[in-house]
Amino acid sequence: MNVSVEGKYRFSLDIAQVVSLGIKVGREYSEAELTSFESESEFGKLYTRALEYCLMRPHSAREVRDYLWRKTRVTKYKSRTTGEVKEREGVPQDIAERVYEKLVDKGYVDDEKFARFWVENRNITKGSSARKLSAELQAKGVPSEIITDSLQASSREDMSELQKIIAKKQHRYPDRQKLMQYLARQGFRYDDIKEAIDT
Repeated sequence: MNVSVEGKYRFSLDIAQVVSLGIKVGREYSEAELTSFESESEFGKLYTRALEYCLMRPHSAREVRDYLWRKTRVTKYKSRTTGEVKEREGVPQDIAERVYEKLVDKGYVDDEKFARFWVENRNITKGSSARKLSAELQAKGVPSEIITDSLQASSREDMSELQKIIAKKQHRYPDRQKLMQYLARQGFRYDDIKEAIDT
């Protein structure tokens, strides 16, 4: 809902915020109260955007923190009417922190769930080595003990993943040595590669 003060647009809030803040048409508010409402408006908008980001697919805690950090930065944009480049202030850091805490409280940010999702769904049809999955999760800021637990809990194993890749890629690599090099770059051990190709 758009909120106007003395006939001029001031900020917008969602219905739940209007109800929880007790805002009424025609009521008088102090400047401090209006500033507080503006802060709530920024919080609501950022929370909605962050929630959409989290619902696209699970993300690690660090990915969500990085996303929120980017929202606190000053951004440049081109005006549609004049074409001139302008700057837009970022969201205050304390609001980004509140959004992060709410996402954690609601269960949208959870490194354990994220790691399980990543291990089970990463390259399901193509195949991935445990070493490659571990490196990807480390790059996303997931703690090593969570990575280890997720890999151990998974039913995926390197030999079956190797067979998936060989079945899919073997026709591209008529030279056995080149196929072995490709598989080694995917993080598989040489002995496993040799055994999988031989069988």
